[in-house]
Amino acid sequence: MQDRIIGHFGTSIETKASAAEVLPPYIERAAQMMVNTLLNGGKILTCGNGGSAGDAQHFSSELLNRFERERPSLPAIALTTDSSTITSIANDYNYAEVFSKQIRALGNPGDVLLAISTSGNSANVVQAIQAAHEREMTVVALSGKDGGNMVSLLTVDDVEIRVPSQVTARIQEVHLVVIHCLCDLIDCSLFGEE
Repeated sequence: MQDRIIGHFGTSIETKASAAEVLPPYIERAAQMMVNTLLNGGKILTCGNGGSAGDAQHFSSELLNRFERERPSLPAIALTTDSSTITSIANDYNYAEVFSKQIRALGNPGDVLLAISTSGNSANVVQAIQAAHEREMTVVALSGKDGGNMVSLLTVDDVEIRVPSQVTARIQEVHLVVIHCLCDLIDCSLFGEE
């Protein structure tokens, strides 16, 4: 069992090293988009399913509360947390609309959607991207594998941060590092380096 454990650590380290070679420019661009949105009075909406829902909530909590320093709260909303809204939309319409209907109500031009899907094929995340574009929002897509169906929806104004891996667990591990990088870059840009 310890060999399996060591193997997980090894492949996680390898995936992160590969990601560190290709992702920094995309992470930097995504952070700049988010900073510009916040400076202009906008907000960041986040969504994903399963572990990606947890990541969406993690990101919004780091902005709303704080990341690694004391600073004013920043506007972010995880679209994954309101069980009454999610279940009513899923029941009355379709689970694929649980995020898009919220975006049409809460999203404003200039806001950012952080859309998280390890495969890029989650139907509700794909519809969220479409709704965000309808609302004149920009999109930061966290993906993996080949980027899936999300890729064809992204415009030149959007950013895809695609983890170079085919393994869901490894993709999720890098997504967490990316989220922490975004939080750090937002804080440094808005409040200076510590």
